[in-house]
Formats: sequence, C-alpha cells, structure tokens
Amino acid sequence: MTHSTASRNGPTLVPCFITAAALAVLVSTLIAPATIAHPIDPTWTPPRTVYIPETGQTIDGLFLDLWRAGGGALSYGNPITPEITEADGRIVQYYEYARFEYWPEGDEAGNYVTMGSIGAELRPHIVNRRPFASDRGVAASQRNVGSSVLQEVMLTARAWLPVRSEGPPEGVVDWRFVPETDHSVWGLFRSFWEATGEAAYLGNPLTEEFELGGITNQIFERGQLAWEPGKDPWMVPVGALLVERYGLDTSPVPQGDVPSYDEALFVPPIARPATADAPPPMTGAAKSIVISLSQQALWAYEGDTVVLSTYVSTGKERFETPPGLFYVNSKLPVQDMEGVIGGEYYNVPKVPDVMYFTDRGHALHGTYWHDNFGIPMSHGCINLPMDVSKWLYDWTPVSTPVLIMP
Repeated sequence: MTHSTASRNGPTLVPCFITAAALAVLVSTLIAPATIAHPIDPTWTPPRTVYIPETGQTIDGLFLDLWRAGGGALSYGNPITPEITEADGRIVQYYEYARFEYWPEGDEAGNYVTMGSIGAELRPHIVNRRPFASDRGVAASQRNVGSSVLQEVMLTARAWLPVRSEGPPEGVVDWRFVPETDHSVWGLFRSFWEATGEAAYLGNPLTEEFELGGITNQIFERGQLAWEPGKDPWMVPVGALLVERYGLDTSPVPQGDVPSYDEALFVPPIARPATADAPPPMTGAAKSIVISLSQQALWAYEGDTVVLSTYVSTGKERFETPPGLFYVNSKLPVQDMEGVIGGEYYNVPKVPDVMYFTDRGHALHGTYWHDNFGIPMSHGCINLPMDVSKWLYDWTPVSTPVLIMP
C-alpha cells in the first residue's frame, strides 16, 4: 500500500478508548474506600461475578475489578473464554482485545492481576512491513525479486527488528523513538497510543508498521492497531485471534443465578430510615409529615401508618431548620429561589416540588444539586431526594401538619 506521508500523519486522533488519566481515576475509585455522603443499606454488597450475555461468559472477582476499572468492554472487549488454569499456575481469561492473568504467587514485578503481554505471541507467519518514505523504493524493488513468500519473510524480519534512535527516516514527521523496546511510533498510531495512556494500556511497540492485505498494522506489547486511508485507527481483536490460534473453547456457560452485567449493580442503594425509629405522628391527622433533625430523616404518615421514609438534609449550622409544629401553607410545582440569608447569597433555578410550611421561607422541596442526604446542607429548608419529592408533593394537601422534632 502506498500513500503520502502527509496523509498518514493526519490530524491528532482522540480515540474512543479510555485514557491513562481516566484509567488512574477509575482504578483509584475502585480500590479506595467509597466516600458516600448519604446513608447506604448496610446489608448491601456488590456482586463478585457477573454474566455477559453478548458472549455467554462470566467475569469473576479480581478480573471483574480490573475490567470495570479499565473501562470494561470499551477497552478490553467482552470475555470470550472461561477462566483457564495454565501449566505454570496462572489463571487466564481471554477477552476480545486482551488477556487477563492472575498470578497466585505474583509475577516478576510483584503483580497478581495483570493484562497479559500477548504482543509477542502475535508474530504473524506472513507480513509485509510498511516502508517509510525513504525506503519505499527499496521495498518496491524487493517485490520484483524472488518468490513472494521469500519477500514476505524478509519483510517480516524487518518489521520486528529494532530501529535506530538517531532520528526519523527522511520524510517522516511526528516520529517518536521508544527506547524500552527499540521501536518507533508515528502519525495516527502515535496519537492513538499516547491518547490511551501509552505503555499503561497497549504497552510499548514491538514492531514497526507493516502491511497485511493493504491495511497498515503495528503490534504493541498488549495489543495491535490497524489503519487504512479514510479511516481512524482501530484495535485488532487480538484476544479472539489467539483464541482461534490456540483452539480454545468459547462455548457459552450456563448463567444460573449470576446477574447479567449492569453498572447499576454496583451503585449502593440508599438506606431508608427505620419505622421503629420514627417519632409518633400528629394525633388525629389523616396525613402528617414528621421530621427528626437529629436523625436527618422524614416519615410520612397516613393516620398511624408510615407510608414513606427517607433521609433528608435540613439547615446547616447558622441556618438551622426550626423545630415545632407547622402546616403546609402553599405549594408550587417549580420555583426559582434567590436571596440572601445570613449574609450568604443563593440562586437556585427551577427548584421542584416546593411546599412552604412557614411564613419565613422554610419549605420542603426537591433537591437536584446534591445527594448528601442524611447531612445538614440547606439554608433552613428541608432538602428531599428527587425521587421522593414528586411523590410527597402529589401526596401532600395544603394544611398537612409538619412536625419537626429535635
């Protein structure tokens, strides 16, 4: 394949794979203790195994942690084999673009769970190295000498041989030498490699660029990129290629009671205040709302029966919500709130489900700007979760008692 160096360099590519910075944030979020302001259900635990319907395989334990932290199917593809125990004791699992490995005793670097360095296993039997602008003439003359097989073998060796670090060949711009593996990367492949975290994701380059069927390729320690004119670079499904090469079993496994993967499975549910902890309702009221400032909790009663409980956020220090018995005196489905209280200016547009219970501006209302329920946050109002405020607004008539307890 021949085309100009200028077209090959092209504009900087921002690929749809996770960046190194995002990967670091995801990993730190995964392994650090969760900091969640609102109370969560103490009985909740996230699943340790999930089922992937697209491929009929499961992801378990530490592999699941690595997969989720690194971007999931977007970065690695879905699993295509079960876990496999190798002769050296490693446990591996193949994904469309990667291989995950668990080393029970730790690998040479002391890691227990890693992405496999599968690039060296990708050495093709027949490959044409794509020449730089400076040696295309040589490559063209070689194609006219000897058998095509011999030519391809010669070019295969060239693709894998280290290159010099003195500088780019003539006519090549945006060239970068990688001393760790004595190979270079340039143009759109360099943009892709750098944007996805360099060695942190794909590893370092193991080859120079080469051609297969008119498509330019380059192999890295943990993957392979491909490119052709008019298209952005893409990831070659090297995990699937190796599975086919090694004849590994990809038969779907029974799902059983394993949940299908959904990131919502890993969102801690909000705990609800216990009915046993609720102060009593307003005596004789058909409906009443009771709030505990010390518990930062609300209970809605029909007669003596609790029909709703939720954590709330009442007034913070210097803006404490007043205790006492009040009544809902007006309702607004939405309101822009602006003013100055205690020297603090606030401007919150489109506050939903507003129910005033004093003539000094105290209200129950929906809260979209935080989810720290269970902690005092407001300027005196009672902040409600959004999924609660609509129900409570529709349920509460004007004149409903609002009993606020210390």
